[in-house]
Amino acid sequence: MKVLVSACIMGSNCKYNGKNNVNIRAINFLKDKEVISICPEVLAGMKIPRPCAEIVNGRVVDETGNDVSLEYDKAVSIALSKIQNENIDLVILQSRSPTCGVNQIYDGSFTGKLIGGMGLFAKELKQRGYKVIDVEEI
Repeated sequence: MKVLVSACIMGSNCKYNGKNNVNIRAINFLKDKEVISICPEVLAGMKIPRPCAEIVNGRVVDETGNDVSLEYDKAVSIALSKIQNENIDLVILQSRSPTCGVNQIYDGSFTGKLIGGMGLFAKELKQRGYKVIDVEEI
C-alpha cells in the first residue's frame, strides 16, 4: 500500500511556525506501508517560519493581511505534479491547514475558530479521486 502523508505528521519541521505535527499513531499505522511524505509549501519554496495563513472568502490570506493565494496555488500545483505518476492508495493530511485540511479549516479570522471546509491541496486530491483522510481519523 502506497500512502501520501503530510510531511509535518512524519516529524518534519515544515509548519508555518517552524514546528511539526508529529503523530505517533499515524507513524505506527504507516510502518508497513510505502510512504511518500510531502509538504506543498516547502516544495514551493515558502520560508519556514512564515506568517500564519487562513482561507478568507476563497482566498488564502496571511495574518499580516497579504493575499498569498498565488503562492499556495503554486504549492498545490507543484505537489500535484510531483505525485502524478504515483499509484497512491491513501492520502493522510494534517488537520485544519489551509493546504491540507480535510474536514475543517480555520475561518479566516485568525482567532482559532474552525469551520467545515477543506484546504486547497486536500480539495484538489479529492476532486481527482484520491481517498483522502484527516490524520485524526486514524
